[in-house]
Amino acid sequence: MSYIESFFAYIGRAFLWFAGSFKGLGAFAIFELNLLPLYIKKPYRIKETFKQMQIVGIGSIGVIFLTGTFTGMVEAVQLYQGFHEFGAENLMGYPIFISIFRELGPVFAGLMLTSRAISAMAAELGTMRVTEQIDALDTLAVNSKKYLIIPRVIATTVSLPILVIIFDFLGALSAYLISVHALGVNKTEFINTINMYLDLSDIFTGVIKGFVFGFLVGSIGTYIGYTASGGARGVGEATTNAVVLGSITVFVMDYFLSSFFLVLGW
Repeated sequence: MSYIESFFAYIGRAFLWFAGSFKGLGAFAIFELNLLPLYIKKPYRIKETFKQMQIVGIGSIGVIFLTGTFTGMVEAVQLYQGFHEFGAENLMGYPIFISIFRELGPVFAGLMLTSRAISAMAAELGTMRVTEQIDALDTLAVNSKKYLIIPRVIATTVSLPILVIIFDFLGALSAYLISVHALGVNKTEFINTINMYLDLSDIFTGVIKGFVFGFLVGSIGTYIGYTASGGARGVGEATTNAVVLGSITVFVMDYFLSSFFLVLGW
């Protein structure tokens, strides 16, 4: 009897978690819908937006530089091993570039932005919430959502596509250098495959993903931080949840966007 009870208890916990997830998703959706008019409502908080772009975008260039460079190097080494088995290592230029531009660039840049900037964003807003600084702003007739959330979401939405472009450039350059100068791939054939098959849509799809990922992870991080509760422990949980949910969102949306672009023929 105890095994049967344990089995149904396990199913019940899973159901409650599932229902709770949709409840949280609904609250997040309503929260974001209420924010939409604030994006076009004055004042625009341009100074605060540029400040957040400096923190989110410029502050993340270092980790993007390292990640992009070594991702391209690893990509070159791994694809060389596979293509070399068929004697086609000189044709690996296009597969390397398309994988970086379409997938690795936006996904890895989104993950790095989430782990570095979104976590700090959630922690900052969570601390302001539990120390009642947000309540103080509302008391002073300052729209705390307009002042704290909108500039941060705009900053992540604008900054991530730029970081994706930087990641793509560094990844492609490092992959080219390793392939040609370290692995002995023919330079002319490597470049010819890229010129022959690479299309502008391969680059644009990654940049579009950057816009979508930036908006989503920025919205998730600010929402979780803004609604944090429970003191110092709550701030820590908010930071962890922002990173985990932001990272999962990047992977999930990457699949749906890739499928959407496939249907469009991009």
